[in-house]
Amino acid sequence: MKFLIRFFKDDSGATAIEYALIAAGISMAILAAVNGMGTTLGSKFTSVNTSLK
Repeated sequence: MKFLIRFFKDDSGATAIEYALIAAGISMAILAAVNGMGTTLGSKFTSVNTSLK
């Protein structure tokens, strides 16, 4: 019985889940930014390549 009481009072798992959610949100923001910049840079390099020909 004491084990169950200690198990339900333990908050360490909740902290790990919160950090995981924060890390997932930050990585999604980074992916969105890199994807947007990649598209822009791709078009810039294409225009420079066309100009040089």
